[in-house]
Amino acid sequence: MALRPVHVIIKALDHSAVGRFWADALGWSAYSPGATTYVGPAGGLVWPDPVHVGIDVVPVPEPKTTTKNRVHLDLATTSAAHQRELVARLRALGATPADVGQGDVPWTVLADPEGNEFCVLEPREVYRDTGPIAAVVVDCTDPRAMARFWGGVTDWTRHEVADDHATLRSAEGVGPYLEFLRTPEVKTVPDRVHLDLLPYPGADGAAEVARLRALGAGDLDVGQGDTPWTCLTDPEGHEFCVLAPH
Repeated sequence: MALRPVHVIIKALDHSAVGRFWADALGWSAYSPGATTYVGPAGGLVWPDPVHVGIDVVPVPEPKTTTKNRVHLDLATTSAAHQRELVARLRALGATPADVGQGDVPWTVLADPEGNEFCVLEPREVYRDTGPIAAVVVDCTDPRAMARFWGGVTDWTRHEVADDHATLRSAEGVGPYLEFLRTPEVKTVPDRVHLDLLPYPGADGAAEVARLRALGAGDLDVGQGDTPWTCLTDPEGHEFCVLAPH
């Protein structure tokens, strides 16, 4: 069996405000089915969405540190004009410029109202059909190893795999990419942004977790207590959760 990415979790002091920002940023809707704010395509709450990876904004008491997040979103654009318009609209919504050492690049780096970095990409043909989120990007020291691990965790297809980057995408060729970029930094603080994965209907959740441990996942205790999901880490320490079969 395999798992599918269904959420990008963003931790926030004010989950409602950050959720509204991301809903407006993506042209999606914000839903509050419980203690979190879920952001997904407009037209009614559908979960898990068959195409898109949604955003679930979760309340936490700690603010983001000044350390750059090791997981971030890349947003897609269709033209240079669209990129300029989107950046201007995001700035009006409360996004601020962010300097992560990117230098002179064709994309724009911004931060959401609580400092979570993201990129507004220049038009790229590879992202023409992803929807508003082009990619979920993970900083790592070994993209090849990460692609092997995450390719085993999920049923997503590996595309480019090289020493400095690797990409995966749903086997159906829909939704965003999952990308691993080589960076010199190692993980030093808890993740502010992480993925939630869901087993397919009928899967044995405990067996899936055991399979991930055999692939190299580690157990993670973040004080979650007795919950229906399991917290794990990948081989480079990035946190992720395996939800109960839906």
